[in-house]
Formats: sequence, structure tokens, C-alpha cells
Amino acid sequence: MRLHRLTVTAFGPFGGRQEIDFDALGRAGLFLLHGATGAGKTSVLDAVCFALYNAVPGTRQSAGTTLRSDHAAPGTRTEVCLDLTVAGRRIEVTRQPPWERPKKRGTGTTTEKAQSWLREHDAETGTWKDLSRSHQEIGAEIESLLGMSRDQFCQVVLLPQGDFARFLRADAEARGKLLGRLFDTRRFASVEAHLAERRRAAQAEVTAGDNRLLAVAHRIQQAAGDAAELPLPDIAPGEPGLAAALSAWAAVARAGARERLTVAACAVTAAESAQARARTELAAVQETHRLQTRYAEARARAARLDERADEQRAWQERMERARKAETVTPALALRAATDAEHQDARRAETAARALLPDRFDGASASGLTAAARKALEELGGLESARRAEQRLAELAERRAEADRQERADAEALQEAAAWLDGWESRRRTLQKRIEHAQDAATRAEHLAGRLEPARERAAAAHRRDRLAAQAADAKEQALTAREDAGAAHEHWLHLKERRLQGIAAELAQGLAPGEPCSVCGATEHPEPARTVEGHVGRQAEEAALAAYRGADEHRAEAERALADVREALAAETAAAGDASARELADAAAELEQRHAEARQVALGLHAAREALARAEAEHERRLAHRQEAATRAASRSSLRESLDREQAALEEELAQARGDAASVAVRAGQLERQAALLTDAADAVRAADDAARRLKDADARLADAAYRAGFATPEDAADAALDDRAHRELQHRIDARRQEEAAVRAVLAEPDTAAADRLPPADPQAAQAAADAADLRLRTAVSARAAAEHRCAELDRLSRQSAAEVRQLGPLRTEFDRVARLAGLTAGTSAENERKMRLESYVLAARLEQVAAAATARLQRMSSGRYTLVHSDDRAGRGRSGLGLHVVDSWTGRERDTATLSGGETFFASLALALGLADVVTDEAGGVRLDTLFIDEGFGSLDDQTLDEVLDVLDSLRERDRSVGIVSHVADLRRRVHAQLEVVKGRAGSRVRQVGGE
Repeated sequence: MRLHRLTVTAFGPFGGRQEIDFDALGRAGLFLLHGATGAGKTSVLDAVCFALYNAVPGTRQSAGTTLRSDHAAPGTRTEVCLDLTVAGRRIEVTRQPPWERPKKRGTGTTTEKAQSWLREHDAETGTWKDLSRSHQEIGAEIESLLGMSRDQFCQVVLLPQGDFARFLRADAEARGKLLGRLFDTRRFASVEAHLAERRRAAQAEVTAGDNRLLAVAHRIQQAAGDAAELPLPDIAPGEPGLAAALSAWAAVARAGARERLTVAACAVTAAESAQARARTELAAVQETHRLQTRYAEARARAARLDERADEQRAWQERMERARKAETVTPALALRAATDAEHQDARRAETAARALLPDRFDGASASGLTAAARKALEELGGLESARRAEQRLAELAERRAEADRQERADAEALQEAAAWLDGWESRRRTLQKRIEHAQDAATRAEHLAGRLEPARERAAAAHRRDRLAAQAADAKEQALTAREDAGAAHEHWLHLKERRLQGIAAELAQGLAPGEPCSVCGATEHPEPARTVEGHVGRQAEEAALAAYRGADEHRAEAERALADVREALAAETAAAGDASARELADAAAELEQRHAEARQVALGLHAAREALARAEAEHERRLAHRQEAATRAASRSSLRESLDREQAALEEELAQARGDAASVAVRAGQLERQAALLTDAADAVRAADDAARRLKDADARLADAAYRAGFATPEDAADAALDDRAHRELQHRIDARRQEEAAVRAVLAEPDTAAADRLPPADPQAAQAAADAADLRLRTAVSARAAAEHRCAELDRLSRQSAAEVRQLGPLRTEFDRVARLAGLTAGTSAENERKMRLESYVLAARLEQVAAAATARLQRMSSGRYTLVHSDDRAGRGRSGLGLHVVDSWTGRERDTATLSGGETFFASLALALGLADVVTDEAGGVRLDTLFIDEGFGSLDDQTLDEVLDVLDSLRERDRSVGIVSHVADLRRRVHAQLEVVKGRAGSRVRQVGGE
């Protein structure tokens, strides 16, 4: 990557437009960027970073700060333009942050959105070609070309010496954070997290399997009841050996249940025998009681029959009279039917004559028939008049239809005229509605671009407030952990001192006669030291040491947690700014409401266009309807004239046919009713005469039949006759009496019944009670056996289920052991990981080793061959190892910590480290060539000789056609470095001035 030209306008301290020619400065290879304090040296570097990544380094673009120069004119917009070559392509990036400009009309200001441009230079045509104006696309393209994120760029290209001095003296955790950001080892941390998650998931599965197995065991215990003689094993879920213990316990429970089943089966056999004997005795007693009761009931029935003998004789005499009356019954039925027919015929004749006019009173049947025939003849002559009347009704209907059409056409023409009069106004209204919706759509698109950043700031503010509370809690926990660790350390030192005071007695315990003493070498031990009361042994000291180490680990974890929370809080504060979460949420909500309102109005664009199209179609339709109505009005005039002529001819014909009646149909109806009434009356007269003759014949036959049957009058025969129902009832009573007498005689003649009557009275209730008691004992025994069988079956089923759970649990436990071992190794908590090094730390240690090797090549030149940077993977106390950094002093031949370097030594060591890190990160980013570097401050701590050596090293970077910019205010550098870029500050803002390098 090589910078060619940087142009800034109204940026930082620069109130106007300033242009920096890096090609001219870079020809000398080494150039100096200097100026008074506060002039804006660092702002030049900020402009480079802002042009590439749309953000400045570190926290210089936190909430509440602005990139716009306070010295800029109100109408001058802030802009940064960078011309550079990267990956063989020459591009130009232009950035304009959001700004508030004066309104073009009226007073006040308005906010314009940020804008970005990306162009590429075409070497063949010598012109610039536009590539994109999207922030996201430009950012992705720049990061893809450079192969570095903003943090990596700020560490590699803009070398901040203060950061690397802190890196040089930092502990392993701080180095790990910086290296993790530069080399992006998140994938290795993801592997650690994935394995840890898999370990937790496998452990949860094993625990869940043990819980399921234990649940089955509880169901076995519940099913076994008191047959489970032993309690459940006292083993918690997840502990080894639970499956084997529960299997053995279940086997004991099944054995006890089977023993109880055998006892219950024997009890059922005994109860069945007793029940059979009781049932036999009950049957015998019940049979005796039945026979005795039967015999007593038969004697009682015989007594009741004797008491009702007179009633039986009266029934037989009544039956004999009814048999004689049966010969007269047909004549009686014939006479009654004939009399009913005669009465019906007379009533029908009276009703029919009542409907006729008075002139037909007393007329015979033949006279009524002749009058009906005459009315029908007159009715036949009215058929043609009926057809004329129907045609006249049709003509009236057609005339009415024509009138209705005329009224409808008139109304339609009037409505069309009214609608067409307001057409132009309606069309203008719909067009204004479309234009309003289009304006709303444009406004909604503009608000949508502002809505998402506002939401992100509001969300960041909520997270900032939550992290602030978490930071307070983490700080309290860290203080508590420090106090606990200090107390544990004091306790361990106290116990160690007490043990050393009595160490002689502890050593004396290992002495043996004739064996040399490990202290003095003597083989005789006349007075070995003895332990005193309160002596502290090795185990007590080691326990105190372990407690201290655990407390110290807890302290370190609490401090790391506090640092993580503070780092997250700083990031969220930078994103959210100083505004409160409520203010940002209200601002986002207001934007969202305005966007929703504009979008709601914009949604009506399609409906407005459709409404205009419908209105235009309606306009065309109404014009066509008005033309059609005029055509129909002309054709209706000729139709009315033809209808009037035909109607006049028909009305004359009908006047002659209907006479005095209102219409032909009315006259025809009168004749039809008169003919029908006359015909009905003639039929009724003839039917009444026939019925009178049949009634006279029936009376004669009835009198003759009653005399022949022995009755004095027909009325006596009618009284003696019985209908079918009464006859059946009387015969049934006679037959029932005879059957009852026969049944009683049969029962009294039975030998078993008579013999049972001679025995003592039977007691079936006592026998039933004995049988019920035997049944109850049998049911109880059967229920107990069924319960035992169910218990055994349930225990067998649950045991099979338990065995299946044990089989399923085996592979889960094996998988858990394997995953837990891998997770422990990658997390550095396993005993097999001797250095307690996490996987991510291991990868970063390899990168740090590469950085130390690359830095050493320059450090040896800067220190005249004295110092060498080496990577160390030694553990620091109880902490984890892997990210140590030492310096080897060739003058003493000893390796020591980098914190022992002097101020000047620390500077050139950190400079060498920064240059080495830049080389490694460049290779890691895909080998992107970095032809322009900036080094910020630190040169004032060097003596003249060391400064010359450092400048020689920096000057050697030109061997690969690099240009290095030194950012410093050291006066001696102005004499040594000829190409200079001076930043001069003034009341109207800062400006830049290039010296040399042309």
C-alpha cells in the first residue's frame, strides 16, 4: 500500500482545504511530520484512517465529538480525499461525514447525510472510473484490498509507540487481547467454546440419562411397595456406579415380589375349596325353601278359587246369551250402516240446495241436470273473448315497460350529466393524491436511512447502562477476591513459618538406627527432636498453599471479568455517546413514527393510481351510456303508436262479450261455478233417495232375525250382543279360572313339594350369608394374587426399561469422557496440559514467537547487537503460560523481563517490536505490501548514538521502496531528516507546509 495524495477540508484543526503530497515526501524514504503541540500532527493520521475506514483510531471519535473543524466556514463541508495504490490498483476514496449546514431558504440549519465515493484510475485511458457510493460496499472493498481491519491498520501502518511500550511491559492477558485483535484467533476461541459447549451438553445428557434411570428406579420402588426390602442406593445423578447399584437393587426387589406371588397363589386355592362347599349348601337350602313356599302358595290359591265359584257361573250364563245374539249381529250392523248413510245423504242434499238460487228450490234431480247443461253451453262461447282479454293485458304490460325504460333512461342521462360536469375537478384531485403519495415515498426512503443508526445508538445506550451496573458489581467482586487472596496468602505464610520452626522434629521422624542423618550425616541419633503441641505438618501447609492458589485464581478471574466488562462498557459508550438511553430511544421512536407515517402515506400510491384509472374508465362508460339512451328514446315512439291501435280494437270486442260482468274472466267464472253447483245438487238428490230405500229394507230384515233368535224385540238382541273386545275379555276370564284350578291341583299333587312341606322351615338367609363370606374370602385372595402378578409384571417391565436406559447411557458416558478430556486440554484446565495453556494462547504464542524473531533483526541493530527479544512460555505463578516476552542481554548473557529496560531502551525495543509485528501481520493478511508507514513519538528518549542507529534502521526500510513518516516534535530530528511536513497552527485553524523531498 502506497499513499500518493491526501486532501482534507474543514477536518479537525484544519479550517480550510489542505493538500499533502506523499509522493514528494516519500522520495527521500524518510520524512518528518512535526509541529507545535496541538497543531494537528495526529489529525493527519486520523484523516488517512477516516478515508479508508470511515472512522478515526481509538476513542477519538467517541459520542459527543465531531470531526468537523470549529474554524471552518458555515458553508464549507467537511471532506477527506485519499489517493493511494493498493494491491496493484490505484484508487481514490472520498469521505464526507454528516454535517449541519445553513438552510438555503429561511433561517436555521439542516442535517445532511454522510457520503462516500470510491474511484479507480484507468492507466490505459488516464481517467478515473466511479466504482461505488455505498458506505458498506466501499468499506468491504477497502478491507478486502488491504486485508486488515481498522485495528490492525492502526497497529501496523500507524505505529503507536505508546501502545507497544505498554505491550512490551504488559502481562500475558493484555498481550493476548492485542494479539487476538491483530491476528483474529476467534476461530480457535470458537473451538474452545464449541468443545466446552459439547462437554456441557454431554454432561447434561449423562445427567439426564441418570435422572431417567433414577426415575425408573423410583417407579420400581413404587411398584414393589413393601416388597422392596432395601432402600434405593444413595448415589447422585452423574456419579459413576449408579447404573450397577440400581440394577442390583432392582433384582432384589423382583425376588421379593415373586415370593409374595407364590404365597398369594396358595391362599387362592384354599379359598376356592371353601367357596365351593358353601355354594353347595346354599343351593340345597334354597331349593327346600322354594318347594315349601310353592306348596303354601298353592293351598292359598285353592282357597281363593272356592270363594269365587258363583262369579264363575254368572260368566258362563252371560256367554250363552251372547252366542244367541251373534245370529242377529249381521242384521243389526246392516241397519246401523244404512241409517248412517241415509243421514249423510240428507245432510249433503240440504247443503247442496243451500248454494243454489231460490228459483231451484224443490227442483228434481233431472231438472237440476238440465240447468247445469245449459250453463256449460254458454261457457263454451266465451273462449275467444278470453284470448282477446289476455292479449289486451300483454299490450298494457308492454306499454308500462316502455314507460319504465323511458323514466330509467331519463334518470341515467341526468346522473351522467351531473357526473360528467364534475369530471375535471375529480381528475385533478386524484392526480394531486398521486403526487402526495410520491412525495411521501421519497420522504420515507430518506427517514429509513436515518432510522437504523438511531436504533443502533439507542440499543448501545441500553447495553451501556446495563454494563455500567455490571462493572460496579464486577469491581466489588474483584475487591472481595483480592482481600480473600491476601488473607489466604498471609495464612499460608504463617503456617509455613510455623512448620519451619518445627522442621527438625519433622526430619527426626525419618531417622532410623544406623542410617545417616540427612542434615549432619551422623549415624547415631542420641536425642532426636520431638514434635511439640501445635506443630504444623506438611499436609496442613500444602492445604493452605492450595487454598491460597485457589483464591489467587479466583482473584485473577474476577479482575479479568472486570476488565472485560470495562472494555465492553467503553465500546458501548463510544457507540452510544453521552446521551441517555431514554433520549436516544425517544429520538429513534420519533424517527420511526415519522417513517411509519410517511410510509403509510406512500402505501396509498398504488391505490391512488388505480382510483384514477377507474375514474377514467367510468368517464368513458358514462359517455357511451348517454349515447345508447338517446338511441333507445327514438325507437320507443313508433312502438307506442302500434300498441295503441291494437288496444282499441281488442277493447271493443271485449265490451260485447262480457256483458254486465266486470270482465270476460269474471263472467266465465260465474258460469263455471253455477254449472258445478247444479251438477253437485242433482247428484246429492239422487243419493238421498237411494239411501231412504236401503234403510226401509234393513229394518224388515232386522225384525225377522231377532224373532228367529228368540228375542222379543231387536233392542233385546242388541243388548245381549257383545263386541269382540268384551267377548275376548269374558272368555279370557273363564279360561284363566279353569287354568288356575288345573295348576293348583298339579302343584298339590307333586311328591317333592308335598315332602318338602313336611320338613322343618328352611333358612336361606343364613346359608346366603355363609356363601357370601366364602365369596368375599375368595375375592380377597384373588385380588391379592392379581396384585402380586401385576407387581411382578410391572417390575419385569420396568427392569427391562431400566436395562434399556443403562445400555443407552453407556455410549453417552463414553462420549462425555472423550469430550471432557478434549475440552480440558483446549481450555488449559486438564492435568495433561502441564503449562495450563489454552488453544487460543497456544496459537498466539506461535504468532508472538514470529513477531519476536522479526523484531530481533532490527533490535540488534538499534542496540548495537546487545539485545535480543525471545518468546517465553513459562508460567507466571499460578497463571497460564504461553505469552511471555523476555529480552536477552548479550553483555551479561542473562535473560530478563522487558520491564527492566530503560526508557530509551524501551522505545527502540517497542519500535522494533512494532516493525516486526507489522511484517508478521502483513504476511498474515495475504502479503499486502505496505510502502507507507507512520511512527508516532518516542524519539525524545534516545541519546544521539542510539538515535542514529534507530534512524539507520528506519532508513533501511527504503531498501524495499518504503517511505516512513516520523511523527515527532524532537528538534534534533529536523536537522537529521530533510523531507518534512510541518503542521502550523493559527487562529484561523492549522495548515500544512512541506519542506524538502521535492
